[in-house]
Amino acid sequence: MRLSRRGLILGGSAMLAGCASASATAPLTTAATVAPVVPPAAVLPTIHTANVEVPPLDPRGHVRKELMERAMTALDTHHRRLPLRDRMYLVDFKKYSGEERLYEVDLIGGEVKVLRTCHGRGSDPSHTGYAQRFSNVRDSNMSSVGAYATAGANWGAQQGPNVLLDGLEYSNDKARERAIIVHGADYADPAFLAREGKLGRSYGCFSVAHTDLPALRERMGEGRLLFAWA
Repeated sequence: MRLSRRGLILGGSAMLAGCASASATAPLTTAATVAPVVPPAAVLPTIHTANVEVPPLDPRGHVRKELMERAMTALDTHHRRLPLRDRMYLVDFKKYSGEERLYEVDLIGGEVKVLRTCHGRGSDPSHTGYAQRFSNVRDSNMSSVGAYATAGANWGAQQGPNVLLDGLEYSNDKARERAIIVHGADYADPAFLAREGKLGRSYGCFSVAHTDLPALRERMGEGRLLFAWA
């Protein structure tokens, strides 16, 4: 199934109106020659098909091209697990942890909102600010790449409010078992970044600033794509 952004915006095709038709009149039988009656030429209605302009996706070029392409492919591949196609969430683990590398992509309007998120301490054992390796193994404390389905808002005794995630690929299908979630953390807050020049590290979760979490928690919901790649 190939996802079309135009298909998300256009509800369907335009329907053609019925065309006028002319029926011939049977000739009269008379002694005199009667000139045939010529009906006026049928005038067909002019049909104007609405040309809806689809806004460009990511017009400011925030997202790396390869990441965007892989995410769009993941939407197709996992369409049965991702029924909500109004927006998706991308994470670019090639970028430094102090940079904005979590993207909320509006698939209808095309705009992209940028935020920050952490990677796992096992992915960056020397705390360089760059994720260097990834794993799906329990207690590896590493981030996992691939496609996730958001599984709704949750509350945990340790992390508080969060968003559950279901891994959809071999590279991240242990996400629930590993408790990989989206949650707020002090080490993801602006004050930590200002002091350290980079974000802290999680145990593999997509930790975000406490101020960013409420809106993310509401908007991610259940059944949207979160795609992480490096």
